[in-house]
Amino acid sequence: MLQYKRSTIKEVAQVAGVSTMTVSRVINGRPDVAPQTRQRVRQVIQQLGYQPSALARSLIQQRSYTLGVVVAGLKYLGPSRTLNGIAAKAETMGYSLLLKELPHFDTRDITPIFQSLLARHVDGIIWAVPQIGDNHAWLQGHCTEQPVPMVFLTMESWPELPVVAVDNYLGGRLATRHLLEQGYRRIGHLAGPQEWWEARQRLAGWQAALQEAGLPALDTQWVEGNWSSSSGAQAILQLFSQYPEMEAVFVANDQMALSALQAAHRRGRQVPQDLGVIGFDGMPEAAYFWPPLTTVAQDQQALGSLAVQQLVDLIEAHQAGQSLDITGPVLLEPGLVIRESTRRLS
Repeated sequence: MLQYKRSTIKEVAQVAGVSTMTVSRVINGRPDVAPQTRQRVRQVIQQLGYQPSALARSLIQQRSYTLGVVVAGLKYLGPSRTLNGIAAKAETMGYSLLLKELPHFDTRDITPIFQSLLARHVDGIIWAVPQIGDNHAWLQGHCTEQPVPMVFLTMESWPELPVVAVDNYLGGRLATRHLLEQGYRRIGHLAGPQEWWEARQRLAGWQAALQEAGLPALDTQWVEGNWSSSSGAQAILQLFSQYPEMEAVFVANDQMALSALQAAHRRGRQVPQDLGVIGFDGMPEAAYFWPPLTTVAQDQQALGSLAVQQLVDLIEAHQAGQSLDITGPVLLEPGLVIRESTRRLS
């Protein structure tokens, strides 16, 4: 039977000929250690394969080095990618995660979630639940009563709260402006579910770009889907019916854009000559649609990574008895990925 022996800090100190306090200072990056001593201790740590105890570090520093993450809707592409970014960044910063998934987006009783996380002494919380309807209304009574630092994702700006989000409004404008630059003028919109803050922002960006170009953005020029390809199939047929002169369509996500491409093909409309189609998300599969889909790409892994960095900054400031000024939301700019589905002009 295999047996494993874990090296101790005392053994490192004995081999290196220093005190355990000196070893601890080297491990924690303290500056008050002579360079030669620091190098010798690090060599012994590597030689013995010593791994500092996370539990001991937590007890000494009175921190758990654990972040609570509250999520919902992991079946959707965005939330799952964001969680990947959170996990990767937390790993590099020496934090573990305690994950709690809400059963529904509109879960009202969030007290048990907080109690569970705080009982496990998390150092901070990332609230990674998209804003849908009034599912953030609980903040009205809690925004100044947070027991640990918190960062919120994918929601509208809120006074004195750290919010990290993709600039969906800018993304909607980028998509519509690109279609205008390709010579399209009658541009429709296949929107996401309007309960979602992200979907409303993309719709607003489409409206703003058309109005800036002196073009109408009427209610008959857009319809609502629910992010799924099946909903997109129904919505695009409705849009063809109520806006038959449509020359191009900005679709609020890539999955519904796949339905728009299929519907155009079945109607004998050539993409991009007869109908330009642009999506939103930047899913890797979009490059293999036919024709390959132009899309507004959002880096949701970077979104998760940035949330962890901001939360750790808040935790460090809290530990030092300081405060960080929250001047407004941190918005990540999406980028345009141009492919054949809109490339009508050279």
